[in-house]
This record gives sequence, structure tokens and C-alpha cells, in this order.
Amino acid sequence: HTQAIRQQLNSFSGSFLFGNTVTSLNILALTMKVKMISRSEVEHTRERKSDLIHKQRNLDPSLHPFERAREYTRALNATKLDKVFAKPFLASLDGHRDGVYCFATNPKSLDTLVSGACDGELRIWSLSQRRSLFDVRAHAGFVRGVTIAADGESMFSVGADKMVKMWKLDFGERNERISHSEPLTTWLGERAFNGISHQRGTTTFATCGGPRVDVWSQERSEPINTFEWGSATVDSVAFNNVETHVLASVGSDRNIALYDLRGATPIRKLVMRMRPNCVAWNPMEAFNFTVANEDHNCYTFDMRRLTHALRVHTDHVSSVMSVAYSPTGEEFVTGSYDRTVRIFRTQSNRSREVYYTRRMQRCFSVAFSADAKFVVSGSDDTNIRVWKAEASKKLGVVLPRERAQEQYQDKLKKKFK
Repeated sequence: HTQAIRQQLNSFSGSFLFGNTVTSLNILALTMKVKMISRSEVEHTRERKSDLIHKQRNLDPSLHPFERAREYTRALNATKLDKVFAKPFLASLDGHRDGVYCFATNPKSLDTLVSGACDGELRIWSLSQRRSLFDVRAHAGFVRGVTIAADGESMFSVGADKMVKMWKLDFGERNERISHSEPLTTWLGERAFNGISHQRGTTTFATCGGPRVDVWSQERSEPINTFEWGSATVDSVAFNNVETHVLASVGSDRNIALYDLRGATPIRKLVMRMRPNCVAWNPMEAFNFTVANEDHNCYTFDMRRLTHALRVHTDHVSSVMSVAYSPTGEEFVTGSYDRTVRIFRTQSNRSREVYYTRRMQRCFSVAFSADAKFVVSGSDDTNIRVWKAEASKKLGVVLPRERAQEQYQDKLKKKFK
């Protein structure tokens, strides 16, 4: 019996008890593989009482049959809390003595805003300090349009007095008030101007007035190019920020015209049922632009196919006077004669936010800040109002846990939308 055990366990060594006899066996080695759960004590021990306790979770869906119901409840609660804590209005910038007609934001600064009023006054604002840095009586009559050059060092204004004026943007190191009040350059046109837009990356800008669109250079006193396509009055003009040689205009005879500076004539024209008031290009999608219309709607078109609109954005109950895109290209803001400001997603037909106040009058101009976090509106009541782009979003420093919770809630709301 002992010999059989020795043959089977020829690698063992030690002492075994068989009945009343103790037998010694030679065991060379014994190897076993044991699976064990190994966890570091450092990862599961709190350094402070305020630290969260790390818990192990099994994410197998079969073990959580009520997970979808819990997530739906969390998404519903998050949506309700957004409405409860929504406080979009931030500030009112006072200083103008007449209705605010046009805006321009600085592509090189998050803080700078330029506004033009119906009494010819031009102002430069510091949004962080909420005060005016510069004001001047720039034009005799309406300031019809303002724009800032791509380098952020100069701005242009046009008015009903047939003049285009170039101003210097120089605030010093501490955003001090600007003392000079004389334009750097002045151009004289043949007709009153209605709008202006600056080409990205060059010294070229375009103006509209009467039946034509004029293209100017800062080094020339006369237009370097002129486009005309049977329009009674061209009301607005805008350069494409991606395809910088392309610009669009809207006219009082219900037309939308597209131009290419590399050609001598306009390239496309579309006639709508009612008059368009403003046009804006999507800064991220080179071929898409949005038009604000008199029929209370906004229309997004693809310039390659103008036979139908990509999307019709509804919700306003009066004429839409102004439209401006977010720098991300995912949203745009509109201002209307119905005294409201609405924010639309580019892929949605309905607005996601509507802003208004009791004293707010007809809104003629809107703009997004350069960081896409704020919206600015100007209306007939001489006030400039600053709003949050996300009505319920917290301003200031956000802790990592707060940011993670916010992202989680956004994912849940998008999942059950």
C-alpha cells in the first residue's frame, strides 16, 4: 500500500499517518493556482472623512432591471430643476439715448462689444466691467451697421449720412476709457448705407446701400468692385467666414443674392414669398446660412441647393429682425418685433429658450459672445441686455464633481428627449 502511494506521489515529501503507522514520503514540489480578489488598501481607504467611499459596481445590465426607470426619473428631475433655477438675465448696459440698432463683437477679445444707435451714437463696451469705454457721435442719423476687422485692432461703421468710418480699438492694458474721438479714415459713398461686413483675414470689407453691394479696400478711396442685380434696396450683407470670397445679401424686393469676389457678376439669386431682413453664415458649415424673415420664421439654406430650405425655424409671432450665429455653429440667436429673443439649435425647428422682460421693446439686434456663453440684445428702449446662453448654468468656478454631475444630467436629458 505504501509503495502505491509512493508511485503516485513521487514528488511529495513529508509525514503521513496511515492507521497506526507513520510513514515518511519524499515530496519534491507542489504547485497550485488559486484565483483571489486582490485590492489595494490605499485605493479603498479614505484619507479624510469628507472623501467619498469607493464602491465596487457590476455594470452588467441583467443585474439592474430597473436602471432605465431610475435614469428616466433622474432626467425628469434634472429638467424640472433647470426650469426652477433658470435665471438668464445678467445685466443691462445703460448709456444710449435712442434705440440700439446694430452690434459687433471682437474676434480677438471676449470682453469687447460695439453698438450703434439710431441717433448716430457709437459706443464700445466692456462686458466684464459692464461700462462704456468709448462713445462718439459717429454719424448724422442712424448707425446702420458696425463691424470689427479680423485683427481686432480697428472697427468700421456706416450710417445714413453716406459715410464709412474706420475707428481704432485701443484700450490700453487695463481697459481704460478711450480718449480719442476722431476716425482714422472716412470713405464717402453715393447713397446711404444699410449694412457692412468685413472679410476675414484681409483688409477688404463690403457695404450695401441702394440697389448694389460695394466692395472696398482700406487702401483705396473708391470701391474696388460693385455688384448689382435688380434689387430695389439691399438691406443686409454678410461675408462667409469659411469660404471668405463668398458673401450674401438680402433685399427689399424679397431676394437673397450670393456673390463671389473672384467673379465679376453675382452667382445665385433666390426670391422668397416675404421680405428677408437679415442674413448670417454658419461659422462651421461653409455652405449653410440662415435668413430672418418677415413671415415670423427663420430659414436655413444650403447655398448649393436653394430650391428648398434645409430647415424652417418657427416660434416667433412677429417679424424676425436680426439673427446671429454662435461661434460653435451649433446654435443661433434671433431678435424679433414681438419683443423676444429666442435661441435655436441649428438642427431644430423650435426654439430651446425664449428671453424677454416686462420693459423690453422691439428687438433690432442680437449677438453671441466670442465664447458662446452669453447673448446680447439691443432694443427700442435704449437698453443693451446681457443674457446667459444656458439659462440654468452656473457661472464662476465649477468643481470637478459638479462638472461631472452636469455632464451626466445632460446625457440623461439627451437620452430621453
